[in-house]
Amino acid sequence: MANLTLYTTSAFIILDTEGNRILAKYYKPKNHPLAEQNSKLFSTLKDQRSFEKGLWEKTKKPISEIVIYESHLAFYRHSLDLIFYIIGPSSENELMLQAAHTAFFDALSMLLRNQVEKRSVLENLDLVLLCLDETIDDGIVVETDSTTIASRVSRPRADTTEIVINEQTIMSAYQAVKEKMQQRINQF
Repeated sequence: MANLTLYTTSAFIILDTEGNRILAKYYKPKNHPLAEQNSKLFSTLKDQRSFEKGLWEKTKKPISEIVIYESHLAFYRHSLDLIFYIIGPSSENELMLQAAHTAFFDALSMLLRNQVEKRSVLENLDLVLLCLDETIDDGIVVETDSTTIASRVSRPRADTTEIVINEQTIMSAYQAVKEKMQQRINQF
């Protein structure tokens, strides 16, 4: 029986269509049986960049959405001028990785109002990182519902029923109270 673990992802990467890194987050779980192997593979920036470059070479054309690269399972999705990757061990459950990838991408689409492109991702990098953290925490997939992720990340909006107090509202309130008093007095 294989070692069961919650650590399902090794990395999350966003590259542009030219292979340049937009965002990369590598996960190194501490008490995982494959932690030593993953920490050696992605230990330096040079190793990470060479992995990303090779992965981009293999996936730059949107032929499918899953590929095995250097004994890692990689789900990816093209979006205008970006490519989103979620990387996991080759022995990992594909459906779990796909669910996390889809949930993240759909939540990000909601947050960016369907403008998932390089410019909007860079301008809203804080939302992208929060969205990623709500989806994956230290290599563990914690949420696969895109609406839940988006609601946790979205900025609080001003309440539309908020009452604005200015001279005009005070005068109209005074007039309303005056009219009610007149009606009450006229009843007696």
